[in-house]
Amino acid sequence: MTAIVDAHHHVWDLSVRDQDWITGPELAPIRRDFTLEELLPQARAAGVTATVLVQTVPVAEETPEFLALAADSPLVAAVVGWTDLTRPDIADELARLRRLPGGQHLVGIRHPVQGEPDPGWLIRPDVRRGLTAVADAGLVYDLLVHAHQLPACVKAAADHPELTFVLDHLGKPEIAAGRLDPWRTDLRALAELPNTVCKLSGMVTEADPATWTVDTLRPYADAVLDAFGPERVLFGSDWPVCTLAATYRQVVDAAVALVGARDEDVFARTAERIYLDRVGGRNSRT
Repeated sequence: MTAIVDAHHHVWDLSVRDQDWITGPELAPIRRDFTLEELLPQARAAGVTATVLVQTVPVAEETPEFLALAADSPLVAAVVGWTDLTRPDIADELARLRRLPGGQHLVGIRHPVQGEPDPGWLIRPDVRRGLTAVADAGLVYDLLVHAHQLPACVKAAADHPELTFVLDHLGKPEIAAGRLDPWRTDLRALAELPNTVCKLSGMVTEADPATWTVDTLRPYADAVLDAFGPERVLFGSDWPVCTLAATYRQVVDAAVALVGARDEDVFARTAERIYLDRVGGRNSRT
C-alpha cells in the first residue's frame, strides 16, 4: 500500500486552553495533553507520512497556533482551522490567517455545527455568506454534524457548488445502535452532489468502544464507499479521540481491512487532492 495521509487528527494542551467539551467519566481518559511529539512515532509506525490537523474548539486563537505548529512539523502538512463564518469581515480574516506564520498550511475551515441548536444553521443567510467567502479563498469546508443534520448539509452543498464540503466521521451514524437508516439515505443524497467528499473517520467511537469489531463497522464503511466511491473518500484517525476505543494502529488497521483493494485513493490520493494540493494557496476542485 502507498504511504498514508491521515486526514483528521487533533492536538491540545490543557495548560494553554481548556477543552470544555471533554466532560464526564466517558471522556475522562482524554482529559490530558496530547501533542505532536506523542503522535509522531505512532503515525510513522503505521506508515503515515503526512497529516491534517483539525480544529477542536471555536476559539480564534487556536488556528494561528495550529498554523505555527504545521510550519515546524515534519508530520502536519495542512490545517483545517476555525473562524466565525458570520463575521462581516470574514474574507479579510481568512486573508489575515493566510499571512500568519504557517498560513500557507491553511486549507479549510470547520465549525462544530453538531452543537448548534438551530437545525438550519448551515443555510442561514449570514452563514451562507461565510461559506461563499471560504470558497472564494480557495479553502474547503469540513462538516462536523450529527446524522439528523445531514439534510441541511445537502441543502448547503447544493447551494454552494463552488465549495468543496468534507463530511467528517461519516456524519456520525448510530453505529452502537446498529441503525443504518435514515442516515444511509441522507448520506446518499449528499454523495449525489459532486462537490462533496467523506472522511472514513470516527467510527470506533460511534460504535460501542468496548465491543466494536471490523465487522461492526463494515456496513457503515461500505455505505460510504458505495455512495461516494473511493476517489471521494479519505481516511482520518480522529486521534486522540479514537483512543477512547482503540489505539492509533488499531484504527489504521481497521480502515485497511474495511477498504481493501481500494486503498490508494482512500489512504492518500483523495486527501492529497482535497487538502494537500491547497497548501500554499493552490486551489483545487473536487
